[in-house]
Amino acid sequence: MLTRKTLFVAAGILAATLGAHGLGEGDAAASSRSGPPPLTKFSKIAQVIQDKCAACHTRDYELPFYAAIPGIREIIEKDYRDGLRAMDLNEEFGPSRLNKPVSEPTLAKMEWVTFNETMPPAKFTAVHWGSRVSSDERKEILLWVASFRAQHYATGTAVKELANEPVQPLPDSLPTDAKKVAVGKKLFNDKRLSGDNTLSCAGCHHLDKAGTDNQRFSEGVRQQFGDINAPTVFNAVFNMSQFWNGRAADLQEQAGGPPFNPIEMASKDWDEIIGKLNQDQTLSEEFKAVYPAGWSGASITDAIAEYEKTLLTPDSRFDQWLKGKKDAITKDEANGYQRFKAYRCSSCHVGKSLGGQSFEYMDLKKDYFKDRGGPLGSDEGLKGFTQKAEDLHKFKVPNLRNIELTGPYLHDGLVTTLDEAVRIMGTYLSGMEIPAVDRALIVDFMRTLTGEHEGKRLTGNVTPK
Repeated sequence: MLTRKTLFVAAGILAATLGAHGLGEGDAAASSRSGPPPLTKFSKIAQVIQDKCAACHTRDYELPFYAAIPGIREIIEKDYRDGLRAMDLNEEFGPSRLNKPVSEPTLAKMEWVTFNETMPPAKFTAVHWGSRVSSDERKEILLWVASFRAQHYATGTAVKELANEPVQPLPDSLPTDAKKVAVGKKLFNDKRLSGDNTLSCAGCHHLDKAGTDNQRFSEGVRQQFGDINAPTVFNAVFNMSQFWNGRAADLQEQAGGPPFNPIEMASKDWDEIIGKLNQDQTLSEEFKAVYPAGWSGASITDAIAEYEKTLLTPDSRFDQWLKGKKDAITKDEANGYQRFKAYRCSSCHVGKSLGGQSFEYMDLKKDYFKDRGGPLGSDEGLKGFTQKAEDLHKFKVPNLRNIELTGPYLHDGLVTTLDEAVRIMGTYLSGMEIPAVDRALIVDFMRTLTGEHEGKRLTGNVTPK
C-alpha cells in the first residue's frame, strides 16, 4: 500500500522532470522495480497533488504535528476518511491501473471540485496552512484535465465546443468477428445453457426491454429469485468490469457466471452444457467452423462476449447534440444536462456510456442502508468480491444509456421512477438535496439518452418520471 509520504517523495522528484500528459515509454519497466510508481499520469499537476490533494486522498496517512492540538485530531481524521471515500488516489497507482491513463471519473471529480472551488474545504484550509489552491493552480488543473481527456477519452466525434464534455458520444460500432458474433447470438438465446433447459441469457436481458427484464430481481430456474437487480447488457462492453460488484473482469468472464449460479441457470459444469450442445449437429458444425477445437467453456463465452460487443445504442438525441445538431434536444433538456453536471452526477456517470467506470459508495454522504432498512446480501457491493472492509457498500456505477427504459433502478431494484432515482443520488451520493424543479430538468435530459440498435430506436417499458 502506498503511503502519503511515499507519494509526496515521488511527486516531488518527478514533478520537475516529467512533462508528458500521458504514460511514458518507461512506465512498464519502472513499475516492475521497487519504490514509488511513476507519476507521469499527473506530471503537469504533480506538485499541486502533493501539496493540496494527497493528504486527504491517499491511504496510510501520517497526521501532521498540529494534530496533537485538542479537537484538531478529530477534525483531521474525519477529513481524511471523507476524502478517501470520495476519491482514493491510491487506486490510480495500484497494480490494476499503474500503466493505464487516469480514469475518467478521477478526471471528472478533479474538474468539478476545481471548477466549483470546493476543495480543499474551508474547514480543512483553516487548520492545514498553505493548502488553499490558487487561481493559477486551478487554471493549471483544468487545462490538464482538458488535455488529458482529449488525448485518452475523447471520441473525436463531438463538435469542437463540446469536445471537452465529461460525456462523449457512443461509437456506431466496434470491431468484431462477424462469424463469432453469429454463433454468439445463438448461444446468448440458447436455453440449453441452463440446467433444466428453461432459461437463456436473453431470459434476463431482453433486447426488446433495453437489455433488462424490468423486474426488481430476475427469475431464475425453478422460480428462484436473487437479491440484486439485473443491469442492462446494452453498452456493457464499455464497463471497467462486470456485475455490480465487479467480480468479472470482462464480458467473457461475465458470460461464464450465470450458467453455474444455482439460483440463475443452475448448470453443473461445462461438460453438462457441451453434452447438450453437441447433440445439435447443425450448431456444432457452425461453431467448429469458427472454433476449430470445438466446444469448450472458453470458446462458448468468447462467442457470447463477441456478440455482446455489438449491443451498442448510438445516435441518441444527446449524441446528435454533442455532434453539433443543436435542435436535437430542447432548451429544458439542455438545461437539465447543465444541472446534471452542477449536482455532480457527471463525476461518476461519465464517458461514452455515462457510467461503468468506477465503484462508488452508496452511502457516501448519508446512510442509505439505514434509511432504507431491510438488509440484503447484495448490499456488501464490492466487498463481496474483494473481501476488503473499505469496499463495503461500493457498487459499480450503472450506465445511464437508455435509462428511461431500464427501470427499476439501483442494485436493490427498489426505485421505480427517474425522479426518485435522481433525488436519492443527490442525497446519498452528491450530498445535495436537489429541488423538484431541477430534478424534473435532469430527468428531461436523461430521456435524451435513448439510442438506436441496428438502426432502430430502442423501445420498451418507459419508466414514469
